[in-house]
Amino acid sequence: MLTGKKALVTGGGRGIGRAIALTLAEYGADVAVNYSGSREKAEQTAGEIRAMGRQAVAIQADVSRQEDCVRMFQEVSTAFGGIDILVNNAGITRDNLAVRMSGEEFDQVIDTNLKGAFFCMKLAGKLMMKKRSGRIISISSISGVKGNAGQINYCAAKAGIIGMTKCLARELAARNITVNAVAPGYIDTDMTAVLPDKVRESVLAQVPLGRMGQPEDIAETVAFLASDRTGYITGQTILVDGGMGM
Repeated sequence: MLTGKKALVTGGGRGIGRAIALTLAEYGADVAVNYSGSREKAEQTAGEIRAMGRQAVAIQADVSRQEDCVRMFQEVSTAFGGIDILVNNAGITRDNLAVRMSGEEFDQVIDTNLKGAFFCMKLAGKLMMKKRSGRIISISSISGVKGNAGQINYCAAKAGIIGMTKCLARELAARNITVNAVAPGYIDTDMTAVLPDKVRESVLAQVPLGRMGQPEDIAETVAFLASDRTGYITGQTILVDGGMGM
């Protein structure tokens, strides 16, 4: 399905990003695994991809810094000769009630989750326009659709990703480049594993399917959007949330 394609997954060393990187490789893509701090996990993911017979590189870059993004895309181009698929997955949280949130907490999340996606969209778009083909997929969140108390910075960033996706889809459509987003619900990752039992129970009560999703649920949706089978889908946000957003 993705044989010969070249992909970049930001925040690809662990959690949902790791699942996406491995799934794209399983379908035939060579994958650049971006990481900000955990080199060991990124190298481990890259090693597993190489074990499948694909090419893989682990690239350190803080996506909130434009100069890091420029260098990262240069390294991907050197390693793979180009890029066919960009997955904007890198993200952080700095949760707090709005009345208590500092400007720094707000800016940190916006800079990584929103501006980081913008920088990568811009750089990937330039390369894909020359080829007149490409897939850009960004990870939003159910929080960006419904809102979530204590996450005004995160919700703003994830809602912003949906807006940027629609805008870029219109700008790049004439060049045969599709731009979509995936909005996960509550997924079983390190981030959700620390939730207290009472919070977890209240969350599951909002999910019609009655369970948390798995990182692979998101990864399979991303792989679908990255494939040639979805050339007529663009500007969309697909909720993978067990029905929470209904």
